[in-house]
Amino acid sequence: MIPESHIQDIIKAIGDDPNREGLKDTPRRVIESYKELFSGYEKDPAEVLTVFDGENYDEMIIAKDIEFYSFCEHHMLPFYGKVHIGYIPNGKIIGLSKMPRIVEIFARRLQNQERLTSQIAKALDELLQPKGVGVVVEARHLCMMARGVEKQNSEVITSSLIGLFKKNDLTRGEFLRLIGR
Repeated sequence: MIPESHIQDIIKAIGDDPNREGLKDTPRRVIESYKELFSGYEKDPAEVLTVFDGENYDEMIIAKDIEFYSFCEHHMLPFYGKVHIGYIPNGKIIGLSKMPRIVEIFARRLQNQERLTSQIAKALDELLQPKGVGVVVEARHLCMMARGVEKQNSEVITSSLIGLFKKNDLTRGEFLRLIGR
C-alpha cells in the first residue's frame, strides 16, 4: 500500500505540520481507510455471485435504492448515491444480496459514474446471461459540490441497458416506472 511518508508529504504540501498532535497518526489512519475504501480492486464479481435455478421465473427482478459511495478518479473526491438494478432471468437467478455486493466491488475503486454504471450491468449480463439487464445510478459528486461549480443540489443520473431493457420499449418503461423514474 502507500508508505506513511507519502501521506506526510501531502500534509506538508497543503501547508500543515504532519507532526502536530492532531495529525501524528493521520498517515496510518489514511492508509487503513484506503484499504477499505479501495478494496474493490481485490475482488472479482464472479467469486461473490451465488446462482440458483430460476424455477421458470421469467419476470423482472429489481433491487432498488442500493446505497453506495465511490471516489471520482479525476479529483479523488467522493461521490455517492443509489443504484437501481433490474434483470429478467433466463433460467438462472442470483441471491438478492449479490446485487449490492457487485455494486460495492465496482464502487470501491477510483471511478467515474458512467463506467461504474456500465461495469455493474456488464458483470450481471456476463455472469447471469439474462434476457436483459437495466442499471440506473443516481449520484451526488463532491467534485461538483465542494469545489468548481459548487452546486449543492445537482444530481447526475446514468443508465446502462442491455438486452430487452434496451430493445423493448415496454420492458424499459416498466423498469423505469418501478424504480420511480
